[in-house]
Amino acid sequence: MNPTIYVAGGVGRGPTEIAAYDAALAEINLHNYNLVTVSSIVPDRGTIQQVEAAPDLGTAGNRLFVVQSKAVAAPGEEEPIAAGLGWAIGPGPGLFYEATGPDAEAVRDELDVGLTAGLSLREWSCPDRGYEVSIAEPAADECVVAVVLAAYGDSAPMFR
Repeated sequence: MNPTIYVAGGVGRGPTEIAAYDAALAEINLHNYNLVTVSSIVPDRGTIQQVEAAPDLGTAGNRLFVVQSKAVAAPGEEEPIAAGLGWAIGPGPGLFYEATGPDAEAVRDELDVGLTAGLSLREWSCPDRGYEVSIAEPAADECVVAVVLAAYGDSAPMFR
């Protein structure tokens, strides 16, 4: 079992929100999996690796567990979008936190606040923090999606 969690961010554009989302996933090489969204816990043995794009994690159509942050701008919107993941790790389990907003600084601030609150709730000490934020400008004539995903290890077949 691969205990690596790959974190990557991307931006996609397309004629529909789903097409733009698919393009954003393609930019980070996570477009050929059935993504299963999980909450926010980094397993005890998990290690986090920030990458430009995920490596090959298995056969197309397999399921892949992810934590994801997604921001969407519809055609004609004027505000920039940002999506981000923050994480806190240390000895034992760790925590992911997702946020979206109008810019990287606002997202980063929310990630810090959320991680601090989540760690306090669990009474965990996770001194090592990291962040990944994707930002994008909207477009007049197409949808734009910014994503950051944490992909948990290798994919697995949908059917056994």
